[in-house]
Amino acid sequence: MNDKITKKIYPVDGVKISSVSSGMYKKIRLDLSIIEINSNSSVAGVFTKNKAKSPAVIISQKNLKKSNPKFLIVNAGNANAGTGKDGYNDVIKYCESLAKKGNCSIYDILVFSTGVIGEKIKVKNIVNSIPLLVKNLDANQWNAFSQSILTTDTENKIISKKFKIAGESVTITGVTKGSGMIMPNMATMLSFVATDVKIPKNQLSKILKDITKVSFNMITVDGDTSTNDSSILIATGKSKIIYNNLSNDDKNKFNNILKSIYIDLAKKIVKDGEGATKFVTIKVDKVSTFKVAKKIAMSVANSPLVKTALFAEDPNWGRILSAIGNVNTSVKDLSKIELRLGKILIYKNNKLNSKYNEKAAKKYLKNKNIEIYIKYNTGLFSGTVWTSDLSHEYININADYRS
Repeated sequence: MNDKITKKIYPVDGVKISSVSSGMYKKIRLDLSIIEINSNSSVAGVFTKNKAKSPAVIISQKNLKKSNPKFLIVNAGNANAGTGKDGYNDVIKYCESLAKKGNCSIYDILVFSTGVIGEKIKVKNIVNSIPLLVKNLDANQWNAFSQSILTTDTENKIISKKFKIAGESVTITGVTKGSGMIMPNMATMLSFVATDVKIPKNQLSKILKDITKVSFNMITVDGDTSTNDSSILIATGKSKIIYNNLSNDDKNKFNNILKSIYIDLAKKIVKDGEGATKFVTIKVDKVSTFKVAKKIAMSVANSPLVKTALFAEDPNWGRILSAIGNVNTSVKDLSKIELRLGKILIYKNNKLNSKYNEKAAKKYLKNKNIEIYIKYNTGLFSGTVWTSDLSHEYININADYRS
């Protein structure tokens, strides 16, 4: 249900990419990529908190602490999770091959995988593809890269912006993938964003963590956190802009544009959620903390009863009320809350609004974009979560995933 808008994709100076079909899938399609980063870049990452994390995640976390990487290698078609020591050793094998061909240490490589869990990865396919990948590195391959990382996604997800900061040109380009097994507790399925601004690694890490809290960590499709979730932010320093030398206003301008890119990428995942027919925004307002707002919104967003009602275009508001009430907060009851579907006031003063019109609510739910607004009236904070409905197609996709 994505709204396709074709826009110019700007290369990021200091980043080169190459993608090939390595044979991870039965059909011929792009499924393996490498990214080469210039030596003076800063790289930050956030990763899944799933305890069954892939060796790719474990190795990337270790290597990112040791150095700023020269290469990222990314495959679709196999998550290489639940594969134990063999899966770990398989990653080392193809990293050694890339390190040799790319003239670097294996510790200078970050690894990312996405696809089926519990199946052995095709190491030979990756090793055999590395010479061609290294040979074909090019700055203008973002679109091919965005296609190479897809699994059940129906289309690639990419955003690119060029703008002026302090009178100088700045570029940010990013891609993401994700459609199912989406409830990140750090980032998303896979996300890679790069800018040519010079930003120290510790500053870049803080920026990424802060932005993740209000973007990828605020989406859910099915309430499942993946074993492979990873989000990487690269700052090559190839532009004339040094982040720490900017005025506060210019820093805020850059941060806000970067945040908008992350939020838009996150929304693209939800809009492409497996079987999704509705894009649902759940805003919780006037609560004691942002954390509480998120808990309430996520309870509604992850309720199968709410999600199926939205798919059926049934304004069964009692399901929403129940999901709100299931969250453990300091309040004793929900007597202060207000509940709206779009602008339609449903519930206030602990009862159904006397002017509520169910026909109007049912008509509103025929829209592709739905907003649920919950005013808690116990504090000053708010939070917004984005989700999708739960359709028959979601069942079909996941029932047939390994077929």
